Amino acid sequence: MEPPNPQPEEPPLWDELFTINLMPSELFVKFRKELEGIRFGFNFEFYNAPVNDYHAKLVLKPLSPERRWKFMYEPLHQDVRIISKKIPLTKFLNLQVGVGHNFQMNATGLKWKLTTCLGGDGVSRIFNKTTFGLCPGVDFRFGWRADYVLPEITGGLGTDEQLLFNMNSGRLQASLDRVEAILTHSDYR
Repeated sequence: MEPPNPQPEEPPLWDELFTINLMPSELFVKFRKELEGIRFGFNFEFYNAPVNDYHAKLVLKPLSPERRWKFMYEPLHQDVRIISKKIPLTKFLNLQVGVGHNFQMNATGLKWKLTTCLGGDGVSRIFNKTTFGLCPGVDFRFGWRADYVLPEITGGLGTDEQLLFNMNSGRLQASLDRVEAILTHSDYR
């Protein structure tokens, strides 16, 4: 058994407690045309990490507030999908269901996804999207994430704890994961 170390470890430097990455791993350019209650879209999606990839998608969805679906076609991968809108199960939990067909593999399948703005172990990660309207018809959407460890105070007296009082400063790692440029043309009179 090792003797207790009377020297407390060095506290971390401030620049070790937080990191912020502003280089997005996803860049999207979306062209939208709104016509008689339907939005037609053409998306160019560029992925930087973990591998470089590119997707082009044609998207069709109704504009009504009670819209329940959207149709997507990926010509390069020959995928067709009909996806439900996110169905709220609780305040923080959503369900999305889709059915699709891949013409290259001649396969049809069903997909579902549970999503939340909280991720990781439930409370250590926050995902969010922020939209900024530059002018009518031009919007930018930023998808960002924050991983954090809350500060923690510990200590003990009369136990095998060496310190009466100890504080862990916590950590923050934030990143800008996605940048979307959305160009919309509307025929509203």
